[in-house]
Amino acid sequence: NHLSQQSEDERSVLAESARIARGNISSLSQLNTKKFDGLVFPGGFGAAKTLCTFGTAGAKGTVEPNVLRIVREFHSDSKPICAICIAPSILALVLGKEHVTVTIGNDSETANEIIKTGAQHEECRVDDFITDRENKVITTPAYMYDDAKPFEVFKGIRAAIRELVEMA
Repeated sequence: NHLSQQSEDERSVLAESARIARGNISSLSQLNTKKFDGLVFPGGFGAAKTLCTFGTAGAKGTVEPNVLRIVREFHSDSKPICAICIAPSILALVLGKEHVTVTIGNDSETANEIIKTGAQHEECRVDDFITDRENKVITTPAYMYDDAKPFEVFKGIRAAIRELVEMA
């Protein structure tokens, strides 16, 4: 809960998504990767606690089965994947054994957990991004920098999304 800064045990991702999107959502189990040219994980701590368990288990984390399937399908179809903020941890858990290169900025503790998955970590400024061309993976640190200013985060995300569109 960003208002109280307290962890909540039970939250419905679908209910939260429906609130934000005003009801126009579908379960990830219904996602047909053949209908999309690229994939973006916007990040936020929910990515590291709900889409995977990296936020609590680090390199020993697991990935939600639908997310695992989706990442593997996009990757095997050579479609670009962009991950923002802490979301590169998902890609490290899924594609780490293929030595995917990602960034979460310069947080050495988190970077060490990423490296333990088999992934490579590259430091990156908040207003920039990293591209692993071989794996078609684009990552940017965004708010992994606690003192990041919104215009810096925007600059990094905008550049990463442009790279994704170019690759697609």
